[in-house]
Amino acid sequence: MQKEWTTLSCPGNDGLNIWGHEWNTHGTCSESVLDQHNYFATTLSLKSQVNLLQNLAYAGIYPDGEFYSLESIKGAIKQGTGYTPHIECNVNAWGNSQLYEVYMCVDTSGSDLIECPIFPRGKCESQIQFPTF
Repeated sequence: MQKEWTTLSCPGNDGLNIWGHEWNTHGTCSESVLDQHNYFATTLSLKSQVNLLQNLAYAGIYPDGEFYSLESIKGAIKQGTGYTPHIECNVNAWGNSQLYEVYMCVDTSGSDLIECPIFPRGKCESQIQFPTF
């Protein structure tokens, strides 16, 4: 988990807080099918299958500190996965809208992507920075 699901916003963090949050917020939705260990194993498997960074790279989008259109990021992910992502942004110290999270929805078995029935409210500008990490 520490290698494959790092906490980029606080690299020195051991990850326990974010993993606990993910289980309590998302993992418990599939609790009737997946226990906590299997939830994280399935999640890491999906991460490998979806490979967001590779899908973005195919479209010429890299974590290089440059700005990209929100629509091009969404389009690259949809092209690669077949499903519409939700993009969440934060604002850095200079007021730039930055790529922060990519939401993809899965069925309750955790094995297949699905179209998200709803998306959270987004806070992204039309041009967003893809920060280096």
